[in-house]
Amino acid sequence: MSINKLLIAMTLGLALTACSKQEQAADAAADANQAASEAQVAADQAATAGAATADAAQAAADTAATAADAAGEAAGAAAAATTDAAAGAAADAAKAAEDVAGQAKDAAEEAKK
Repeated sequence: MSINKLLIAMTLGLALTACSKQEQAADAAADANQAASEAQVAADQAATAGAATADAAQAAADTAATAADAAGEAAGAAAAATTDAAAGAAADAAKAAEDVAGQAKDAAEEAKK
């Protein structure tokens, strides 16, 4: 295999890896947005249960929304990353934000009980 073919193969491999990380980050951002939406629904439902319950659920929904925003920003960073390491770090950040949004959604749903 010539050097040019080897370089092309390596470049394609890196491009595929970067795309995978971008997709992971985008998926995490979408999941975080879904969790934030569900947390807001729970907060709206908790509003009928009383002020203290509503305040706790709204705080959790706000946390979920902030986490969803962070996941979206991380997905954008993964898409703009020029190295595999940067794309991986951004994808990891998006996943962490997705986890926070999910936990906040759970807290909002618990608060409405």
